[in-house]
Amino acid sequence: MVTLDVTEQELAHRRSAQLLRELSTILDGTSAGIAYLRDGRLLRCNQAFQALLGLPPGCVGNPLAQAFAGQPEVLALLAGAFDGAEALVLELPQQTRANARAPWLALSLTRSLADAQVELVAVLTDVSHLKAQQLELEALVRERELMFSLSEVGIAHVRGGWIERANAALARLSGYSVAELEKLPLSSLFESPEQFALLTDQQHHALTQTGRFSGERRLRRRDGQLGWVQVSKRLVDQHQPGAGLVCSYVDVDERHQVREALQLQAERTRAILDSVLVGIVTVGDGGIEWMNRSARRMFGGELADFVGQPMAIVATDEAQHPLRATHYREALSDGQAETFECRLRGRDGREFWVVGNAVVTGREAVTAGGSQITFALLDIERRRQAEVSIAQAQASLQRIIDTAPLAIALFDASSAQVLRLNQMAATFIGRPAGQVLSQPPEDWFDADAAQSLRQDFALAQRGGEALRREILRAVPAGPDGAAAATRIWDVRIVWLDAGSQTQLLLVGSDVTEQRLAEQARFEAAVSQRELLIKEVHHRIKNNLQGVAGLLQQTAARRPDVAQLIGEAVGQVHAIAQVHGLHVGLSGPLLIEPLLQAITATVQRTFGRGIRLFVDGAPAQRFALPEAESIPIALTVNELLTNAIKHSADGEIECGLHCDDAVVTVTVRNLGKLRAGFSLAQVPPGVSGLGLVRALLPRRTATMSLVQDGNSVLASIALVPPGVTLLAPADAVT
Repeated sequence: MVTLDVTEQELAHRRSAQLLRELSTILDGTSAGIAYLRDGRLLRCNQAFQALLGLPPGCVGNPLAQAFAGQPEVLALLAGAFDGAEALVLELPQQTRANARAPWLALSLTRSLADAQVELVAVLTDVSHLKAQQLELEALVRERELMFSLSEVGIAHVRGGWIERANAALARLSGYSVAELEKLPLSSLFESPEQFALLTDQQHHALTQTGRFSGERRLRRRDGQLGWVQVSKRLVDQHQPGAGLVCSYVDVDERHQVREALQLQAERTRAILDSVLVGIVTVGDGGIEWMNRSARRMFGGELADFVGQPMAIVATDEAQHPLRATHYREALSDGQAETFECRLRGRDGREFWVVGNAVVTGREAVTAGGSQITFALLDIERRRQAEVSIAQAQASLQRIIDTAPLAIALFDASSAQVLRLNQMAATFIGRPAGQVLSQPPEDWFDADAAQSLRQDFALAQRGGEALRREILRAVPAGPDGAAAATRIWDVRIVWLDAGSQTQLLLVGSDVTEQRLAEQARFEAAVSQRELLIKEVHHRIKNNLQGVAGLLQQTAARRPDVAQLIGEAVGQVHAIAQVHGLHVGLSGPLLIEPLLQAITATVQRTFGRGIRLFVDGAPAQRFALPEAESIPIALTVNELLTNAIKHSADGEIECGLHCDDAVVTVTVRNLGKLRAGFSLAQVPPGVSGLGLVRALLPRRTATMSLVQDGNSVLASIALVPPGVTLLAPADAVT
C-alpha cells in the first residue's frame, strides 16, 4: 500500500470548480454575449450570446461553419481572426434577420495563442439604444442645418463682435454673400458706429438680465442702403457668455413703410374729415379726444373746450339719451355700428335733431384701455321740419283720397298685392278694406276676374302708359233689402316706378248712371231713326203704287204697248214690295217674307197659281242686305213672269233652299228651251233675261237656266255677303 497526500491537489481542484461555477454564473448573468472559440470551434458561450445572434441550441462544440451557419458576417469575421487578424471591434446591423433579437450589435474579438493553438474571446453587446440615439442626433443635426439654411429669417452666430456663421436668408437681406458675412464684423450691419455703440449697450443690459433681446433697428446693406429689420438675440449658453449669440433678422421695412403711409393717410383722412358736413367725434376712456370742424361748429365751440369731457356734455336732459349710454364697448364688435336719433344742445343753447352712428375701433387694445368710440353725427333739424310738413301734407292728401268719389288702390307690381286703398276702392272690389290689404286678386276676386286684372296689370307695365278698361262689377243684395245690381266702372291702370319697388295705381269711377243715360239717348236716337226710315219706305211704297196705277191706266189707253207696260208694272210692284216689307219689319230684310210678297203679287197680276216651298235650314236665319234686296226682288219677279208667259197650263213652283254656305231660289215651270240655248248668249237689256243678268250682283249671286225633263228650271245661288246669316237669338219668327 502506497499512500499519497493529495490534500493540496484536492483543494486546488475544488477551488478551480468553485471559480468555474462563479465564472459560469457571471457569464450567464451578464447582458453581454461572451463566447470562447479555439481551433475553429465554438467551445463555450453564454445564453446572451446565443440569444443576441439567434444561434440554435446545441451549437456549442461545433465547427464555426456549422455553429454560425445563419450568420455569414460573423462567420467571415471569426474566420479572419483565426487567420491572424488583430483584435477587432465591429458593429453589425441585424435589421434584415427575422431571428435577430437586437437590430444593432457590437462584436469585440480578442485573439491569443495557447499550446500553439489560436484562441478567440468574442464579446457581443447590444448597442441598439446607443445607435438609435446616434441616428436621432444625426437627424437633429441635419434638421437644424436645413432649418438654418432654408429659413426665410436671417440667422447669424456672433462671437466676440464677429459673425462666425450666417445663412442664405441673411445674405439676401444684407446683400453680402454667405462667405463675406462669415468674415464680417457685426458693426458693419449697423446704421452708424454711434448707433452700434448705443444699441450694443442696450442689448448687453437686456442679455444680462433675461438672456435675450428683441427690438427693431435699421440695417445697413452692402450697397449702403438702410432698411428696417426686427432683431432677436439670445445667448448660446447663459452661463458662458463667451459662447456667443444667436441673432435673427426679419425684414420689416415694408411694414414700416406701410406704417408711415398709414400715418400719412391718417393725417389726410383727418383733413378730409374736417371738410365733410358730418360731425365726427372720437371718444376714448378719458373722454373726447378729437372732433372735426363740422362737429365743432355743431357744438358751438373749439376742440379745447371739449377735450377730456364726456360725450354727454352735448346731450339734452333725457335719461335714456344715446350719448349717455355706456354699452357700446361691450355690445359692439370692432367696426360694428349702432344707429340712433336724438336731440343735442350746443354750448350756445341751441337744440337740434341729429342722426348718428357709434362705431367701436381698436378692439384689440381693450385690455390696455386703447379702444375708442367714434360718433358720426348729421344735423337733421331741417329734415325733421320737412318730415313734419310732408306728414301733414300726406295726411291732407289721404283725407282727400278717402273722401274722393274715385276708387284709388295701390298694388305691388310683382305680387299684385294691395298696398293701399280707399273706401271707394273697397266698394269697387266688394270687400271691406281690412280683408283686401296685403292680399292678391285671387283672394278677393273670382278666378276669371283675377286673371283678367293680372293681364291688365301686365299690359300696363309693358306699355308704360295708362291702360283704360270698363269693368262690370256685381253688387250683391244689401241687408236693407236693396236689390242686387251690376255697376259699370271706368278704370285706369298706371305703372309707377318707385325705385327699388315697382307699383301699379288703379283709379276707377262709377259711371253706371252716365252709361245708362248714354244708352237711353242712343236708344232714343235709334228709335227716331227707325221711325224716319219706316216713314220714308212707306212714302216710297205709296209713290211706287201710284206709279203702277198710272202705268196701268196708260196700258188701258194704249193696247199696243200694254204688254210692255204690264212688265214694268210688275217690276214697280216688286220694288214696292221691298219698301213695304221695310215698313212693316224692324231689322234686316228676311228672304222668305220677300219671296212670299213677290209670289203673291205675281199671282194677283196674272191670275196664275204659284206654289212656294221652303226646305233646308230655318229660313228665319237668312236675310238680304239693303243694297241687294231690290236687285234680288226684281230678278225673282222677272223669273216668275217669264215662267208664266212661256209655260203651258199648270202650277208654277218657287222654292227656297237654305244652307249656311249658300241660299238657292228656284223657279220651275212646264216648258222646253230651244235647242242650243245658253244663258251666256242672252244680250243684256231692260227686260226679260237681259234685265236679270244686268241686275244680279256678280260677286255674290249666280243664275242658271236649264232643261230638267219636261220642265225648265231657273235657279239663283246667293253666297255671303250677298246673303246674311243671323244668329238664332236674333232671328225674327
